[in-house]
Amino acid sequence: MSLIFSVDTGGTFTDIAVFDLESGAVSYAKALTTYDDLVDGVMRCVEEVGVDLGKAVLAKHGTTLVINTLLQREGARAALVTTKGFRDTLELGRGNRTSPFRIDYRRSPPLVPRELRFEIDERIHGRGENLRAPDDAEIDALAEEINALDVEAVAVSFINAYLDNSHEVMVADRLRDLLPDAYVTAGTELTREWYEYERCCTAAANAVAGPRMVSYTRSLEDRLQEGGFNSTLFMMGSNGGVLSVDRTLREPVSLIESGPVGGCIGAGAYGKAMGIPNLIAFDMGGTTAKCAVIRDGQFELNSPYYVGGYASGFPIRGSVVDIVEVGAGGGSIAWVDDAGRLQVGPQSAGSDPGPVSFGRGGTEPTVTDANLIVGRIGADVFLGGDLDLDVNAAKGALTQKVAAPIGLTEDDIEVTADGILQIATITMTNAIRQITVERGYDPRDFSLFVFGGSGPIYAAGLARELGISEAIIPPEPGNFSAVGMLLADARLDSARTMILNLDDQALAQIRGAFAEMEQNAVDTIANEVPGSDVVLLRKVDMRYRGQKHTFTVPIDAVPDDVTALRTVFQSFYRDRFGHSDENAPVEIVGAQISAYARTTKPDLSGMRRPVVAEDTAQRHRNIYFGSDAGWLETPVYSRDTLSDEFEATGPVVIEEYGSTTVIGPGDRCRLGDLGEIRISVGREDG
Repeated sequence: MSLIFSVDTGGTFTDIAVFDLESGAVSYAKALTTYDDLVDGVMRCVEEVGVDLGKAVLAKHGTTLVINTLLQREGARAALVTTKGFRDTLELGRGNRTSPFRIDYRRSPPLVPRELRFEIDERIHGRGENLRAPDDAEIDALAEEINALDVEAVAVSFINAYLDNSHEVMVADRLRDLLPDAYVTAGTELTREWYEYERCCTAAANAVAGPRMVSYTRSLEDRLQEGGFNSTLFMMGSNGGVLSVDRTLREPVSLIESGPVGGCIGAGAYGKAMGIPNLIAFDMGGTTAKCAVIRDGQFELNSPYYVGGYASGFPIRGSVVDIVEVGAGGGSIAWVDDAGRLQVGPQSAGSDPGPVSFGRGGTEPTVTDANLIVGRIGADVFLGGDLDLDVNAAKGALTQKVAAPIGLTEDDIEVTADGILQIATITMTNAIRQITVERGYDPRDFSLFVFGGSGPIYAAGLARELGISEAIIPPEPGNFSAVGMLLADARLDSARTMILNLDDQALAQIRGAFAEMEQNAVDTIANEVPGSDVVLLRKVDMRYRGQKHTFTVPIDAVPDDVTALRTVFQSFYRDRFGHSDENAPVEIVGAQISAYARTTKPDLSGMRRPVVAEDTAQRHRNIYFGSDAGWLETPVYSRDTLSDEFEATGPVVIEEYGSTTVIGPGDRCRLGDLGEIRISVGREDG
C-alpha cells in the first residue's frame, strides 16, 4: 500500500486528507491548530487519521505561517542593504496617500526600521549599463556593522538590479560567507520585474519571514521523518502550485497565501469535472472567510499582493491567487462598540481559547456560538462528536456581552444570535461583490462553490443575497483545502521586465528572454519532480505607449512578425475594454512564463466517504430561520447516509464530519454525480 497526504494549517483547525493509491480511498481528519508549536497540530492530524508515514510516497503542506508572521510583525530582526541614496525606499513607498479622506490615517511602519537600513556605493544605469561595481572592502565593513547589531536576516535590493543583477548576486553571496548565521536574500532571486518599491518590499518580507519559515520547515521534516516518512515533501505555493522544500527555504514569501489556495485548486478541478467553468470559490473557516473567481476553469493571479490590504499594507511582487479575505469566520467575535452598535470580527477567538461553547476558556461570544444557539449547529455532532459544545455557556456569554448592552434580554437570545449571523452574512456578501462586481463580473453568471468548516451553513443565504441560482457543497467541505492540495501540480512562475517598442528587434529580445526563463523553469521543475513532463505557458505584458498600466496577453509562441503580435494585443484589449486604437504605438513591457509538472493525485469520483444509503432523517431539531419564519422543526440528515437519488425541500440540515449544510425554507437540494450537494436557491413558487 502507498499513500499521498496533504495537510492544511489554518487559523483555527489543521486538516489532513490521505489518498490510498492502490484502493483509491480517501480519509480525512481535523485537529485544533496548536499555536505554541504548529507542527504539533500537523502530527495530531496524522495520528488522528492513522496514516502510516512509512507508506507515504508524497506529502503536500499549506500553512498560514508566512502571512501571519508578516501581519503580526513577529518575524526576524532584518537588515536591508540597498543602493547609495535609496535607503528610504521602504519608507517613501509610492509617495501617495492611500486613504485621502481619513484624517487619522497613518501609514504602517516599514518592515525594516531606518537604523537597520544600509547603503552600498553601486549603480546600474536605467538602461542596464554597469556604472559602478560594489567594493569588497565596503561590503566587509558593512558585514561587521550588521554582525554587531544582532541581525537574523539581511535583504539585498538594488535600484536597477532587474536589468542586471550581478551586483546583487555579488553582495548577497559575500554576505552569506561573512554572516553564516544570518538568512540572506536578494530581490532579484524573487522577481526580475521593475517597480523599485515593490521589489524592495518583497526582498524585505522574504528576509523577515525567512528564519521562522526555515525553522518551521526543518522541524516539520524532522517530525515526519521520526514518524517514518522518507519521501518527498512539497509546500503549497501562493500561485496554485507546489514547490520543493529547497525552493521554500529560498523564497518563503512564495507561500504568503499558501493555505487558502488549496481550496481554489479543488474548486477549479470540481468545476471542470461538473462541466461548470465559472465558479465563485468561497471558503469560510474558523478565523476568516475567503473568496476567489474561477473563470473557464482557471483562477486568476494577482501581482502585486498587498499584505494587510492596499490602504495600510505593503506590496509583494509575485504570483498570488487573487483572493479577497475578510475577518468573518466561525471564531469571529461579536461585540458592541462605544456607540452601542453590534459588530462582528475581525477579531477571532481562534483555536485557543476558541468560542465560548468549546469550553476551553473562551469568554467572548462568536459566530459559532450564535449558530449553536439558533440550532444550525448540533451540540453533540461537532467534529463527529469529538468536541461537545456547551449551548448554555454560549447563551450566557451572548446575553452578557451582546444582548444586554444593546437593550435585549435572555428571552431575545435567538434574535441577538440571528443579528450576529446577518452581520456576518453581509460582510461575506460584500467580499464576494469585491471579487466579482469590482472586477467587472456579474455574480449571477457564476455558481457559488462553498467549502470550509463554516461555509456550508451560509451557502444558500449568500447565494440568495447575490442573486445566484445555485450553490454547490463538495464532499468533505471541512477538509476541502487539504483536498485541493492533493490535486495540486508543481508550478513555477517567472517574469521579466523589458521596456521595448514593438518592432522586429523587440521580438528577438523577447524570444531570448523566453528561452532563458523557460530553461531555468524546466531545470527547476525537473529537479523537483524527476521524470515529469513540463508544460509551459507564455504571456507578454503590453500597453499603448504612454499608458501606465499593462495588459497581459497569452501567446503560444512569439510570432515571426510584429503585425501578428499587435493584432493579438488589440483583440484582447478590445474584448476587455470595448475599444482599441489601430494607429497608436504599442510597447512590450515584459515577458511571463508558467511551468507545470503533473504530480500524483486522486480521482474526484473517489473523494466521497463510503455511503450507507438510507435517505431518512436521523432526527429533527428546532432551528430559528429569522423573524419571518421563526423556529421550524427541521429534519437532520447524515451526509454519509444519502443516496445518489436524494432530493429534499428545505428546511433541511445535512451534517457530516467537520461541517454542517443548512438549506432554508423553500430551497431545494439534491446530490450530484460526484457526491456534491447542489442547492437550488429560491421558493417553490419560483
